[in-house]
Amino acid sequence: MTPEKVLIVEDEENERVGLAELISGWGYRTETAHDGLEALEKVELFSPGIVLTDLKMPRMDGMALLSKLAERAESIAVIVVTAQGTIESAVQAMQIGAFNYIQKPIDFNRLRSILQNAAELRSTRMELEVTRRQLRNKGALGSLVGASKKMQEVFHLLEMVAPSTASVLITGESGTGKELVARTIHDLSPRKTKPFIAINCAAIPETLIESEIFGHEKGAFTGAMERRVGCFELAEGGTLLLDEIGEMPVATQAKLLRVLEDRKLRRLGSKIETTVDVRVLAATNKVPEEAVASGQLRNDLYYRLNVFNIHMPPLREHKEDLADLVQSLIGDMNSKHSRNVQMLSDAVMNLFQGYSWPGNVRELRNTLERAVIVCEGSVIETRHLPPGFGHAPTRAAAHDPNALHLGVGTTVEEAERQLIMKTLEATNNNKTRAAEILGISLKTLHNKLKEYGAAATAGSAAESNV
Repeated sequence: MTPEKVLIVEDEENERVGLAELISGWGYRTETAHDGLEALEKVELFSPGIVLTDLKMPRMDGMALLSKLAERAESIAVIVVTAQGTIESAVQAMQIGAFNYIQKPIDFNRLRSILQNAAELRSTRMELEVTRRQLRNKGALGSLVGASKKMQEVFHLLEMVAPSTASVLITGESGTGKELVARTIHDLSPRKTKPFIAINCAAIPETLIESEIFGHEKGAFTGAMERRVGCFELAEGGTLLLDEIGEMPVATQAKLLRVLEDRKLRRLGSKIETTVDVRVLAATNKVPEEAVASGQLRNDLYYRLNVFNIHMPPLREHKEDLADLVQSLIGDMNSKHSRNVQMLSDAVMNLFQGYSWPGNVRELRNTLERAVIVCEGSVIETRHLPPGFGHAPTRAAAHDPNALHLGVGTTVEEAERQLIMKTLEATNNNKTRAAEILGISLKTLHNKLKEYGAAATAGSAAESNV
């Protein structure tokens, strides 16, 4: 293979020459420039695939050079070199389109790793070109399906961010496919051969979450009978998804921020720091700005994770994708359950089109899985759907014991309590299913139930004292 070309842009001659000799020794073809203006000239003559540039330079600095290169049709992986303490500049550079950044004094092992990842960028982007053609023909990207304008916008963002190392914050209601987005980013990145690890911050007790993420040493706390490697180390070289990041304890968020900035972690009970190379993605079903305002999400962590934002639309906003989604999901269910279902009846499709899908694609998947299992033939009929699916409420609902009783003067808290309790009744106390329907995390549901239990206890105690 032809060696990758690297253009080194640095105004200090000794550093410029030294970097060129070092990188040449790693098998790359190198060229140098002393500032941004000369670099633009060398780009035309040398056609590099990678540009390693300092930020502070005369005539044209690294940020201006990055902006110019970002406007070009051909893709060039730009790695910026920053002085210590200028993380803001690095984040700004990533937002403009930098592939990665490295701080001075340069860690040469890390630089070599970054260059290797950048060199793999070209082959990854060639694969993306094939993927784009598939998108135009089939309206699919990995496990994600959708030819609608909203989903095509998501696909376009994924194509841009996947090859980089930027952190991504994925937002959207429960069930919209945020983890599928994260997996697609991983699969389209140079890290695709390395691990993809996903952890749900809402499903882990606060007392264990630090151990799950950072690991612990034997004897670090009661019950720590042996050393345990955390999710960061399990994802080494690959991608870590922190799902429901807004449910992570604030104290743990502070430790996470430090790992993201220093790329080093310390297991609980250890005095030794371990260097990690992990791309971190985060997801939340909350509105991030509201979570920051309420103190659930640290402001500095939010800005560190939100280098790039991808919002997954709820299914009710892109129902034109229903037919394609149904066919894709039926295919998955046929393989999973050894069935040969081919399609939905017109009556079922009409029901699906008229339904609001509060549980989004996850609810659609669950509904279709049940239907595929009970379907005797090749066509799903209305009798194969869950009892009562899609039926509009009638006047009799006013006398239904499961109906909400919300008269004038009902508080928001009471309305919320009724809705939660009725949803639990409707799901036979299946808390996971109830949380999905309500659009809240399982942890939030448990917290609400604790509040109601405490209130009931307090009320009983007050009555006994009367």
